[in-house]
Amino acid sequence: MKKSVAILLFIFTLTSCAELQNVVNNLPQSGSILSDTDIATGLREALNKGIDMQVSKLTQQDGFYKNELVKILLPEELQKVDNALRTIGLDNLADEGLKAINRAAEDAVKEATPIFVNAVREITFSDAKNILLGEDDAATNYLTTKTKVALYEKFKPVISSSFNKVGANEIWNNLITRYNNLPFTNDVNPDLTDYVTSEALKGVYTMIAVEEKEIRNNFSSRTTDLLKRVFALQD
Repeated sequence: MKKSVAILLFIFTLTSCAELQNVVNNLPQSGSILSDTDIATGLREALNKGIDMQVSKLTQQDGFYKNELVKILLPEELQKVDNALRTIGLDNLADEGLKAINRAAEDAVKEATPIFVNAVREITFSDAKNILLGEDDAATNYLTTKTKVALYEKFKPVISSSFNKVGANEIWNNLITRYNNLPFTNDVNPDLTDYVTSEALKGVYTMIAVEEKEIRNNFSSRTTDLLKRVFALQD
């Protein structure tokens, strides 16, 4: 562990914010005095950058479908539907079904992004000091823990609306009806909205983590003075 990190791990055990600030002020890596607010703001800026740089990519066509990091695959129950349809020559229909659920996620993220931005604003200095010295995805994990339940509740109706908007409901109703009419198969009736909501949220957090790791490990990705000063503390 580098010297600056070792110092910070020690000072964060101090009970007085005044003591903490006094030591942080004298760290040579910071370049200038960093207040509690600066550090918290720097973490917020990093997460907002992740949203701007990475999550926005998910809203584009094929943002999920052609991104192997976040592409939504079929749940186990529907894999047998996919396999059965391909066996009888309905590959195109099966492909459309997979594409449709990814299209719904791409459309939904476009409307849900402000929810993530608002959640970032709630990061406090107490949170920030722990995040700063955490793993490469510590800020993302914090955001996941703090927002996942609330975001799911807000995100699900958006996904449901997107299913209708991109025609996913019609495609999957046709797909599942075809499968359920096949001989020697057990009927399926999956909750695709629930599944795609969960997978879309995972995708959003994954892309935020990509940018967080980049900022932590690549100096050139710290594109503002504040990011440079704050993340110098963890180098």
